Amino acid sequence: MSRSLRRGSIAAIAAIAIASLSSCAASTTPDTLQIKPDNAAATLGTNIRLNNIVLVTGVGTSGDYTGAANVVVNISNTAGTPAELQSITVGNAAATFSDAAGAPLSSIVVPAGGSVILGGQGNPSALINSVSVHIGGFATTTFAFKDGQKVDAQAAVSPDSGIYKGFGPTPAPTPTPAAVPTKATTPAATAPATPSAGATAPVTPSAPATPTAGATVPGAPVAGATATATTPAAH
Repeated sequence: MSRSLRRGSIAAIAAIAIASLSSCAASTTPDTLQIKPDNAAATLGTNIRLNNIVLVTGVGTSGDYTGAANVVVNISNTAGTPAELQSITVGNAAATFSDAAGAPLSSIVVPAGGSVILGGQGNPSALINSVSVHIGGFATTTFAFKDGQKVDAQAAVSPDSGIYKGFGPTPAPTPTPAAVPTKATTPAATAPATPSAGATAPVTPSAPATPTAGATVPGAPVAGATATATTPAAH
């Protein structure tokens, strides 16, 4: 084979190899793998990988911040058995796990050959009730699994905005104050009117008078009197 033919074959092989690598790169973009180049990632052993680790605070937060935050992470497991995430801590603050409906979970199970995303609508969540961080900075976040594996990562701290809109903590609804029953008004008892000074009181009929001893009752014979009979005159 001539030198020109050899050079042509080598060039063709190189072109094919470059095209193959380009096509592979196109199918493994950060969006496809859910990896953000600027955000933290960590691995445990050969099977567990944590991608896109972010601590998302509330809407409109900035600067130094103390309050609630959600841990956002994509955990993949290439092992043939499930992996169980038992805790996430930021400093001394531990996260509480909930499922997509808000029910509490004791741990997060990553299925064998699968993945779990924490944070966002329709996904389980890891909420830290109170943490002190700087928005735009990084916070050391520790992930511990049931098998004893543990890893630290420098999670980026972002407010609930931009690509993380909707990933922040949702404030608890303010309870509506219970209605206070209105006290029923009891009508005041009306006291009987007291006659004023100088007013004439109504006359109450008196009981019949009892005759006084020695008084003469009209038509009654007097004690000791002699009855005089009138004799008709003789004719």
